[in-house]
Amino acid sequence: MENAKNIIKNLLEKSEYNFDDLCRLVYVLRSEDGCPWDREQTNKSIRNCFIDETYEFIEGLDREDDKLMCEELGDVLFQIIFHSDIKRDNKCFDINDVIDGICKKMILRHPHVFGTVNVENSAEVLVNWENIKNHEKQRKTPYEQLDSVSKALPSLMRAQKLQSKAAKCGLLEKADFEESVKNANRALSALKESGNSEDLGKLLFSITQIADSMDVEAEEILYIENDNFIKKFE
Repeated sequence: MENAKNIIKNLLEKSEYNFDDLCRLVYVLRSEDGCPWDREQTNKSIRNCFIDETYEFIEGLDREDDKLMCEELGDVLFQIIFHSDIKRDNKCFDINDVIDGICKKMILRHPHVFGTVNVENSAEVLVNWENIKNHEKQRKTPYEQLDSVSKALPSLMRAQKLQSKAAKCGLLEKADFEESVKNANRALSALKESGNSEDLGKLLFSITQIADSMDVEAEEILYIENDNFIKKFE
């Protein structure tokens, strides 16, 4: 990378910027000629920044606000490059490794586009995707597949993904609506009797089973209901 002062001069002379300019800008921010705060950060210290920017993009998406979406995608992209630059300093990987890796992954997971596999519909695409992913990660047992569901997800979303994954693994059949409601009622009865938080957790988990049987996202439904609650007090 060229001298930071030269990059600063070059960036100030430009009226429009591209991907390479953003990479150079991040490099400058974290250089000796850059910002003390940016230079002090680690991947861990800016963890929540990444989460915040991602959710702010989602808010723009939900509001169908193209201007906000464009702005927040820029913030997310900045986070990606910033994290990559920290790892470059630590000689782990850089942004080019990130791009190389995702291109290889997408080519491998789309054999119906880049290979000779034939698919009839999007459902077959998803089955192939899951099989290829499990082969890549060497996930051979149902436990390994369930354990692969990210623990960093919001708990409601993770619960529904776990149930969906368990059904795909053959550990249980996808419950229909009536059966799911019965399971939730049993969990509610247990909670009424015990009054403890463990049974409350089981009730919440069973609620996600109802959402799965309805083919809706529990996280999204609760998101909408939260807004409905606020609107009651307008």
